Amino acid sequence: MEPQLLHRVADSVATVVIRHPAKRNAMTAAMWRALPPLLDTLAADPEVRALVLTGEGATFCAGADISTLQGSPEEAQGLAVAAEEALAAFPKPTLAAVRGHCVGGGSQLAAACDLRFAEQGALFGVTPAKLGIVYPASSTRRLVSLVGPATAKYLLFSGELIDAERALRTGLVDEVLPEGELGKRVAEFTRILTARSQLTQAAAKEFANGRTDRDEHWAARARESGDTAEGVAAFLERRSPRFTWTASA
Repeated sequence: MEPQLLHRVADSVATVVIRHPAKRNAMTAAMWRALPPLLDTLAADPEVRALVLTGEGATFCAGADISTLQGSPEEAQGLAVAAEEALAAFPKPTLAAVRGHCVGGGSQLAAACDLRFAEQGALFGVTPAKLGIVYPASSTRRLVSLVGPATAKYLLFSGELIDAERALRTGLVDEVLPEGELGKRVAEFTRILTARSQLTQAAAKEFANGRTDRDEHWAARARESGDTAEGVAAFLERRSPRFTWTASA
């Protein structure tokens, strides 16, 4: 089967599937290149209110296809970083749904998502030390922000894999689900996300990611949007709110 990124949109959730079964969903150069424009398209779609990234079958992503490193490792790493940054900049909530191995470039992509849910049995690893690669500074900082410097050093220095339970304890994963329950929980949680205010989510995402120059921007959007008035009215009337502000605007 041709390595590719598949995607679908249903119930206001975009699902992007990493598909390369011959190499446990390893990312090829073409797949790295394809991710940023795909994310741009999905970000501009007003129907999309959240995004799920996952792998086909029993593996999330085994990393970069090592054959792509034989030419120019610097170029290959640049493609991976560009894809990671595009995912981190996606303006709506993102969630990595992880089964099996989430290693190397796979962990890079998972870390760029806002949230990570994993099935029991999943394994996580950051493996550049096995190949003599300098892990990108931006990726290292993102990893440190998730798990702290001590765990980041453990992962980067050793390249060892950790299980889902340890990933949960260190902050690399937000929830661990029993085998067979991941899809159900992701569907349930994304329904929650799509029912909430995109205005709140978009502002919170920027603030949580460290942006410090947009306070007045978001205050103005809150005044203009009507979401706050709708949320208060819905609460008082004991009904579900109908938020209208969209991050695609």
